[in-house]
Amino acid sequence: MPTNVGTIDRVLRIIVGLGLLSLVFVGPQTPWGWLGLIPLVTAFVGFCPAYTLFGIRTCPLQPGNKG
Repeated sequence: MPTNVGTIDRVLRIIVGLGLLSLVFVGPQTPWGWLGLIPLVTAFVGFCPAYTLFGIRTCPLQPGNKG
């Protein structure tokens, strides 16, 4: 699977994901916090399907890769 999420993007996704996920356990304790799993999974996998749809790529191209 190709990678389209860069390093800075991954770090931001982890921070946002953990922040949203914390809403499930502390604060208003809302189930909407489970949406934080989406940025966490895309950060750890390194691939975002929405980026493919819109043609966005925050990961630099690697030599020899025509992605």
